[in-house]
Amino acid sequence: MANVLWRGDLVERSRTVSGVFLMIYAFLHFLNIAAGLVSPEVMFQVQQLRGLLTGHPPGQFLLFAALLIHIALALWQVASRRTLRMSLPQALQLVLGLLIPFQLIQHLVFTSYASNVYGLDDDMTSIILLMWNSPEVWHQYLLLLVVWVHGCIGLHMWLRLTTWWRLALPYMIGIATLVPALALAGLLTEGRRIWSIFIRPGNGAVIRDSFNWPDNTVFARLFEIYDIAFWTFVLLLGLALSAFYMRRFIRKKKSLQISYENGTQITIEHGLTLLEISQLNGIPHTSLCGGKGRCTTCRIEVTKGLESLAPPSSAEARTLKAIKARENVRLACQVRPTASLSIQRVYQPKGRRQVHSAQGVEKTIAVLFLDIRGFTARSAGLLPYDIVFLLNRFFDAIVPEITKAGGTVDKYMGDGLLALFEMDSPEHSALAGIAAAGNIGVALARFNMMLASEGEDPVRIGMGLHTGTVVLGEIGTTDNAPRTLIGSAVNAASRLEAKTKELGVELLISNQVVLAAGMAAPQERLQDFALRGVDHPVSALPVAQASTLENLLTPQPDPETTVFSPAVTGRVT
Repeated sequence: MANVLWRGDLVERSRTVSGVFLMIYAFLHFLNIAAGLVSPEVMFQVQQLRGLLTGHPPGQFLLFAALLIHIALALWQVASRRTLRMSLPQALQLVLGLLIPFQLIQHLVFTSYASNVYGLDDDMTSIILLMWNSPEVWHQYLLLLVVWVHGCIGLHMWLRLTTWWRLALPYMIGIATLVPALALAGLLTEGRRIWSIFIRPGNGAVIRDSFNWPDNTVFARLFEIYDIAFWTFVLLLGLALSAFYMRRFIRKKKSLQISYENGTQITIEHGLTLLEISQLNGIPHTSLCGGKGRCTTCRIEVTKGLESLAPPSSAEARTLKAIKARENVRLACQVRPTASLSIQRVYQPKGRRQVHSAQGVEKTIAVLFLDIRGFTARSAGLLPYDIVFLLNRFFDAIVPEITKAGGTVDKYMGDGLLALFEMDSPEHSALAGIAAAGNIGVALARFNMMLASEGEDPVRIGMGLHTGTVVLGEIGTTDNAPRTLIGSAVNAASRLEAKTKELGVELLISNQVVLAAGMAAPQERLQDFALRGVDHPVSALPVAQASTLENLLTPQPDPETTVFSPAVTGRVT
């Protein structure tokens, strides 16, 4: 998880840290305004809470440092971009980020600067009253709203790769909508209240003095400071745009041409990969791994200009060697052409929607196979409706234990099922699989007690639980491509489940699952199994009754020595 959230270079990490700090400040600011719905006293208390973050010199330094870093990186992003083509969220994020300084400059000058230099009372009530009888109150709310939307998009793009964020997203959308709505209601409530007091005869002068409002001379000076800051940012933005177009002009002078097998010709700039060139120009180009060089679905045959390409990197060379590729075959995601090329895409979509990384990803997860023992013989004497009725009752009893543990049923296979535990880490996935297997054993015992009360024979099951690296992708025809799981972990779990019949046990759990969960199994009870289609023997723990699994496992004495070796990916046979 840490790698997912803390990825990228120094620039990317600086943008993340400064953005999170500013988002926290914006959240507290909105809460401060929303407190106006309750009372001025609560609004003041919330402002005091906000002051714990920025109400002292170190906090103010961090706030302004985060602001300057974020603005500087936004300008750098404009100057360093290769193209203005981007997704709608990226475009919205960039535009909103550039709009913020135009509005924020005025806010900072007439609040923080005026408070520190001229002694203006920057209490929230004072600021609201100062702006109330002018359009400025709506300008400042719009500023906060722009900051909030910009921050929400940034948080989503940062956290979207985590499992927990996808689960929490509906609730976070609700919070993201509710917070600015409450702030608007608090603004209107407090503004009307304090304005009604201000306009009463004799109150205006007293309130002005108590809030130490600037006089006309000070206001004129504040506007001068605002103009200087405003046009400074305009100049910096202009320089960033000039740098963008200058770099683009220079690159175009060194442009080269890519010719595709269907006659399409693209004039492009130096520095892009062939996969990026295809994507930027709307040319379908398959890439299951997302351009990371971990698959070969983006590979191309270079029909002209091969001699101009740099030799494959060690990683690309290993991948090409694995598929015994010809000399003129390269990975489009790894090739950055420096001269004109003629290429042919090996895999073309042929009407299928463009494949993206979400349709083919590698994950290290726990996999559970479950099957009913002797169901064929049992169903021989039952009517078809009774067979379906029994199976549905059985699945109703055990499947909730899978979902409660965080797993999902990938598919039902007659009297069995395949369950996956897609969690944010191999450890959490293994723990979820162990919890599900044990709870299934408990649920099975309850189900069999119910069958006994009805005069029915008990149901016996076998389960195989294994963990390893698998590939999840959409496999099938254009119109019917359900998500499918591929990998030796799937095969191993299936083979372990089959072995339970020979051993007369309910569960075979591989030692890889146990180790990945940070636990230890009794060494004397572990057995090695040679499984068909699996390269190496799999060490597994036979469990006669799955409900007792928790009692058999103990925490690892030394977690730092735990080694988890995912199985080699393969195909179910």
